[in-house]
Amino acid sequence: MAFKIPAKGENKGLTRSKPLQSNKPLTAKKPMQAGSGFAAKAMSPADQMKAQKKALQAATIRLLEKARRDAAEQGVDLSEWENAFIEDVGERVKTYGRAFADPDKGALNGTLSMRQGQKLKEIRKKVKTKGNARGSDEQDT
Repeated sequence: MAFKIPAKGENKGLTRSKPLQSNKPLTAKKPMQAGSGFAAKAMSPADQMKAQKKALQAATIRLLEKARRDAAEQGVDLSEWENAFIEDVGERVKTYGRAFADPDKGALNGTLSMRQGQKLKEIRKKVKTKGNARGSDEQDT
């Protein structure tokens, strides 16, 4: 937006140097639903926990799929074990909501155990380093 700053001595604040481009009134694309906005009911704590769990599960699944997709895009061959790990953990998260059963191995509300999270980080790091090495090799030739 184009605003002009008043000269010294004028004390009017910022003013518009051009008129608005449209003469049409502002309208919403969709009408507001009843019970939404400020009139919406707050979620119960149980519903909030369910929503957080679903969001965490979806984030974990996206992260697993991103690791596999990045490996394919970078041309990095994952080992048979790494492919099976990504596939099995993803299935368990989709089916059970988490990929481990022992509460001593990870956070109570987490979807991956500490060791599974560490292995996923190692896989992503492997993809990143090998992908960068391939990229620099291709640039040199």
